[in-house]
Amino acid sequence: MDSLLRHLVEPIVAHPDDISIQAVEGDASILLELVVHEDDRARVKGEDGRTLRALRTVLSAAAGKRKATVDLVEAHGAHGEE
Repeated sequence: MDSLLRHLVEPIVAHPDDISIQAVEGDASILLELVVHEDDRARVKGEDGRTLRALRTVLSAAAGKRKATVDLVEAHGAHGEE
């Protein structure tokens, strides 16, 4: 599932090497935490969140019976912290 998300996000962002995806899978759900370069966050969200909603829709369809959720999270160590 994370490879599908990466495949969908890479063409959208300006810094594809900075994409990080953490998957937390349960019996009935999959949570994908997406981290992108700070400059790309607005691109991934899209106007009024449309792009992020579209990503969620595609992943939900691919997940089948399980519920798929994508959260756009801030990078750990942002703002100069490592």
